[in-house]
Amino acid sequence: MAEVALSHERLIAEINATELIDGKAAFWWLGQLSFVVKVGSTVIYLDPYLAENPARRTPPLLRPEEVTNASLCTGSHDHSDHIDPEALPGIAEASPGCKFVVPNPHVDRVTALGCHPESVIGLRPDETAVVAGVKVTAVKAKHETFGETDLGFPHLGYILEGADVCFYHAGDTLVYEGLVTTLSQYALDAMFLPINGRDARRFRSGCLGNMTYQEAVDLAGDVQPHLVVPAHYDMFANNAADPEEFADYLDARYPGLPCWIGPPGRKVVFGGRWSQNDEPA
Repeated sequence: MAEVALSHERLIAEINATELIDGKAAFWWLGQLSFVVKVGSTVIYLDPYLAENPARRTPPLLRPEEVTNASLCTGSHDHSDHIDPEALPGIAEASPGCKFVVPNPHVDRVTALGCHPESVIGLRPDETAVVAGVKVTAVKAKHETFGETDLGFPHLGYILEGADVCFYHAGDTLVYEGLVTTLSQYALDAMFLPINGRDARRFRSGCLGNMTYQEAVDLAGDVQPHLVVPAHYDMFANNAADPEEFADYLDARYPGLPCWIGPPGRKVVFGGRWSQNDEPA
């Protein structure tokens, strides 16, 4: 089980107390592909997975009712560790001003969970929404397949821009033709990437795969963000990966490109050229 840096109450207090200048943001990893990111005074929850589950190896760092500070919440696709049916309605109640950005095919699903229809924004690839001063641009994701329907793509990643900071949350995806071109249009301060990979055993069991750690490294190497953060490797024993292999391969292929690997709940400040010295003790 992963180390947890702060208690629930201290984590929320730290997020609320964090003050940032333009060009800097802060993130706290919650395990899996879940992050809290603060840009200016805007608090963003990316794919918050907060449900109690005995299979979890990283315990929930927050309960939904504790999330009283959310301005924006994203869900990348309708799997319970990305659009969490426990977390979203709890966040909607605790943070009544929060807006929820999801793939357009899942608007009805998220509304049915208890999020007010006016708070739910459905996006298709290349569409944008501006919430609390943060611009969100949808990027299609390939979670084994694109799965496009008449309503749009059910799997998305997001590029978020605000206060002179720009970052990419990939959602669950493989690398596909055109992804590097899309991402290279942006000066990315950070990329949050899944690295758990895929194989026949998982596919046969219905566990859809993601890029391998090598593919994630090469994607980051092609795009050249200021910081790359591997994730989606820690939560479930049957769908795990070793982040140190990611870090070793990154160092071998792109030795000047920094990455962050650390415990859930630790505050990391990013934006512009990044070094380990930027991380608070």
